[in-house]
Amino acid sequence: MVNIWQEIRQSFRNGGILVKLIYVNLGVFLIYNLVKVFLFLGGSAFHTELTRFLAVPAYLPNLAHRPWTVFTYMFFHEGFIHILFNLLWLYWLGRIFLNFMSERKLFGVYIMGGLSGAAFYILFYNIFPVFSGVLPVSYALGASASVLAVVFAAATYAPNLRLNLMFIGPVALKYIALVMVLLDIVGMAGSNAGGHIAHLGGALFGYLFIYFQKLNVNLIKPVDWFMDFVFAGQSKMRRKKMRVEYRKTSDDYEYNRMKAEKQAEIDRILDKISKAGYDSLSAEEKKTLFQMKDR
Repeated sequence: MVNIWQEIRQSFRNGGILVKLIYVNLGVFLIYNLVKVFLFLGGSAFHTELTRFLAVPAYLPNLAHRPWTVFTYMFFHEGFIHILFNLLWLYWLGRIFLNFMSERKLFGVYIMGGLSGAAFYILFYNIFPVFSGVLPVSYALGASASVLAVVFAAATYAPNLRLNLMFIGPVALKYIALVMVLLDIVGMAGSNAGGHIAHLGGALFGYLFIYFQKLNVNLIKPVDWFMDFVFAGQSKMRRKKMRVEYRKTSDDYEYNRMKAEKQAEIDRILDKISKAGYDSLSAEEKKTLFQMKDR
């Protein structure tokens, strides 16, 4: 058991942001359900209060007392099937996302997509009269909005990238995204209206993130600021330990020349993707894109 725990810690520490996001979701799920079991055996129903402590409420007075839930809800699942499908989609589409963009951007899209989903859910439930009867007792939870943000960011960036679906075969990513959003629109009239509305908010953010990135507008800047603030102390410690070296002027010229050549190659490959899709790249170009992506 000790070895297993050490392996998990090692995997979390050495894994990228995608692995960390999956571990955090799994960790919250396991802790919540273990607490739920112990409370059940003890004859207590306090787990319902724990749910309300982590899930985001649509009712504004409740939200005012639990503002942190706009963040915690996107890492919180109650049911096994719910978390299973969310983490599978996050893993599959997260890996595709990382073929084009950095881990930092993946984290930013996950967080901001989740916030966008929460905003849509709260806004719809407080604006449309059809939800007035259930507004005071409505809560949303799960990573679905964040996952949809990652899915739509990938689909917007590489719409013609094909995925092999079981029983169907190769399907362009743009069509998978389209079907998902159509199902959520139709599902708004069902029993999980809040969840489908949150999905649409996440999907919209994923699309807008790529759209504005092409205009050099960074929609995940708030997350970047937060990460810079959190890791500022660690960065200072690392800088103190770094050895300072000075390059000769000729070395600087060579460094800048090589950097410009690499950027030109990246621009050429990205332009080819925008015109003919990801599948048009050669194996060497795909390898180059993966090695030279922004980190």
